[in-house]
Amino acid sequence: MCDVADEVGISTAPGGGGAGTSGPGLQTLDLSKLMPYAHALAGWRENRESHVGFVGYGNTTAGNKVLIAVDREYDPAVPQAVAQGLREKGAHVDLLFIDTGDPDREFDFLDEVRVIMRRELWEKNPRRWEGLPFIEDFAARRGYDLLIHGKGGPVPKTAHRYEQIPWLRTEHFLQRSTTYPLNLHLLINKKTWDPIWEKGRGGKARLTDPEGTDISWTYWEKYYDGSRYGFSATPRNGHLFSHPVPPLVAEENAAGVVAGTTSHFSKAFPQVKVELEAGQIIKVVGGDAYGDAWRDLLEESRHTQYPCFPRPGLFYLWEAAIGTNPKILRPSRIERHSSGGFEWERRRSGVIHMGFGTLWRAPEEKWAGERGLLYGHLHIHLLLPTLVVTAKDGREHTVIRNGRLTALDNPEVRELAQKYGDPDELLKEDWIPQIPGITCPGSYEEYAKDPGRWIYNQQA
Repeated sequence: MCDVADEVGISTAPGGGGAGTSGPGLQTLDLSKLMPYAHALAGWRENRESHVGFVGYGNTTAGNKVLIAVDREYDPAVPQAVAQGLREKGAHVDLLFIDTGDPDREFDFLDEVRVIMRRELWEKNPRRWEGLPFIEDFAARRGYDLLIHGKGGPVPKTAHRYEQIPWLRTEHFLQRSTTYPLNLHLLINKKTWDPIWEKGRGGKARLTDPEGTDISWTYWEKYYDGSRYGFSATPRNGHLFSHPVPPLVAEENAAGVVAGTTSHFSKAFPQVKVELEAGQIIKVVGGDAYGDAWRDLLEESRHTQYPCFPRPGLFYLWEAAIGTNPKILRPSRIERHSSGGFEWERRRSGVIHMGFGTLWRAPEEKWAGERGLLYGHLHIHLLLPTLVVTAKDGREHTVIRNGRLTALDNPEVRELAQKYGDPDELLKEDWIPQIPGITCPGSYEEYAKDPGRWIYNQQA
């Protein structure tokens, strides 16, 4: 089997505690170590982003009223550092610590289902990542210029500025991903997006991964009308949609198998495989309790006609989102809620997270919630994917090869990287997942039966 020393980007602290975490018996870094990052973010561009490397609060000026609202899952040092950086710009910053969020504990197989799937309006039962509606309303009523709140997902439209705070731990905050050179990151995203948006129209995509994924779909002309969130000439940087987002067209034909052992926010599960035809899941195989729950939800929603999908059923593929930041590292103590789970690592360049169900806070979610119908989407992560776009003229464009963005080796990207330092270092991934039988010695078959035993033991 692989050794922890082989896991690039993993560090362990004495006694098993992750440096920079919070909670009983865990170490919190001195605030001064966070301030260089906080100062950088105070000048970073604002764009209503949730993706690390693109989050910033740079439009803040002297006299601005800022509200930072976080739940008890955050290390208090992170919002305190952000607040201090903005106060040094002359802003008035209020910090609100909300008594919500799960107490720190070990993940189980069903956490992802609990925090994402709903049968009522999300305002009544907010999901883990989205901002809390009462906080958003409070910020509007009290006249704040900027609300800093939320861990992920699209940022809703508001009259005031609204940015997220995706770093739960000081360990997250102090990664080089936080202040990765913005212009370089933008160019990496452009070079990754161009084959999909500029070359893909009328063509096809094939996505494979050594854990068992092999799926293809067509880039129908109708998807290129510019009306879909994030699938347009202006992509969602850091979270590039390699598959079009809802509403899906009648011709939607994604077919094949998606397989993996991790999702955003649950314990690593025995390999799950989902089989797709005509864009939607028809069968879920394996996955232990995660797979069992998914099978139940698949049956529950089988005959529901959602407004965003061409045929009855909930679990259509729409999200095949590409991470683009090469400096993301898997956190320590990943088995615990305080780590943020595997959700953090899906931002790393070349990782794809697959999502099946409804688009976050889209009209169809409100439609379902008002009727007491199931909505939400579940994930499978692909850590070492290969994505090839075949254009209408038959030319192939490899977007990702074995988990590495080909954009990182683009001559223009390397030339720009020279302005910020050593291109080899800047364009190298700080974390490479070690998977037995794939990237290190061992048996994938044995690993896939109980991946948690391997992943969590290597960090012990």
